[in-house]
Amino acid sequence: MDLCRSLETEDFVIQSMPDVSPTKWHLAHTTWFFEQFLLLPFVPGYRVFDEQYHYLFNSYYQTAGEMHPRPLRGLLSRPLVKDILRYRDHVDEAMNRLLKTDLPEEDLKQRLDLGLNHEQQHQELLLTDIKHVFSVHPGKPAVRQNLPQPQAHSAPEMKFLERPGGLARIGADTDDAFHFDNETPNHQLFLPKHAMGSRLVTNEEYRSFIADRAYENPALWLSDGWGIVQQRGWNRPLYWSKDLQSEFTLGGERTLDQNAPVCHVSYYEADAFARWAGYRLPTEAEWELAARETPIGGNLMDSEFWQPVAAEVGSHQFFGDTWEWTASAYAPYPGFKPLSGSLGEYNGKFMCNQMTVRGGSCVTASDHIRASYRSFFYPDARWQFLGIRLARDEGEAT
Repeated sequence: MDLCRSLETEDFVIQSMPDVSPTKWHLAHTTWFFEQFLLLPFVPGYRVFDEQYHYLFNSYYQTAGEMHPRPLRGLLSRPLVKDILRYRDHVDEAMNRLLKTDLPEEDLKQRLDLGLNHEQQHQELLLTDIKHVFSVHPGKPAVRQNLPQPQAHSAPEMKFLERPGGLARIGADTDDAFHFDNETPNHQLFLPKHAMGSRLVTNEEYRSFIADRAYENPALWLSDGWGIVQQRGWNRPLYWSKDLQSEFTLGGERTLDQNAPVCHVSYYEADAFARWAGYRLPTEAEWELAARETPIGGNLMDSEFWQPVAAEVGSHQFFGDTWEWTASAYAPYPGFKPLSGSLGEYNGKFMCNQMTVRGGSCVTASDHIRASYRSFFYPDARWQFLGIRLARDEGEAT
């Protein structure tokens, strides 16, 4: 609700494209999650707020029942925003009563942890979605007027950090703090020697890619990517102005910071840039092993910039700023087993046709991200804060 404090009622209801959900839907869906998966199973006699909400605010849990089509969420003028707020109050009160009781059941605690982390995911989605909603308005209004702007400074020189090869382990350990099922099991794999870029690719570096007419060069692009570039007329990142001098942010239209990480690029664009630059994207195993050596911190939601900022000297930007595309398809780890019941649909059924991203973004909560965290998007997605880190194989020139 704090993230919504600068919004007016009319802002809560708009769906600007099929991937975007209205703000009021995020508020209702996260509430439905607690009602469906905690209150109904664990509170005898719990009174459902409104039976119709189960259909309206179920997202993709097919085993839990039918749902309203995702692309049509913006057509739901009812329930009203004030009804959704009453719904949240109803469920919050019930959850508070539940939390004041003895909670011996491990299953309940696991569901509570999952529900809280699910809500954090939707806090991030709420901001990325409302950014797109405001971006299509001709006036380019700010979602939050008083967002701070970082002090401008040059990005440190891009270096490639040599990484050892050999057997290694990735994935969440069973004794780790909360993690999603798709981060398991911890498993062994072999990596050749390689090197990782010391920071994210900047706006100025990406402008050079554009200036070299890379969007007109089919040799740089995967076949599907080239087809989408032609079909959709892509010639710059999402939210950049035509003259490449400004970009739309959650704080409104701003001058493009040439030293900040480029963001809102698809996997196809990230892959084409890496090929144009003479490098490649890292695999998610390479990324995770390097990130494990870095303390979690950086430009995350708590910094309140809500926009990528230029790297500081000594910062490798593994956490925050932008989600980083990897070269790895989103697939199950060896021996992966999803959660039982409807919650098994949370991650496992999406392990097809998507690419893995790592590291969180400038609108990810700092206590939500970790080195083993795996998120995933279709390769043509651009509305999320998605950026680029380069990698190279052993022996390639820097």
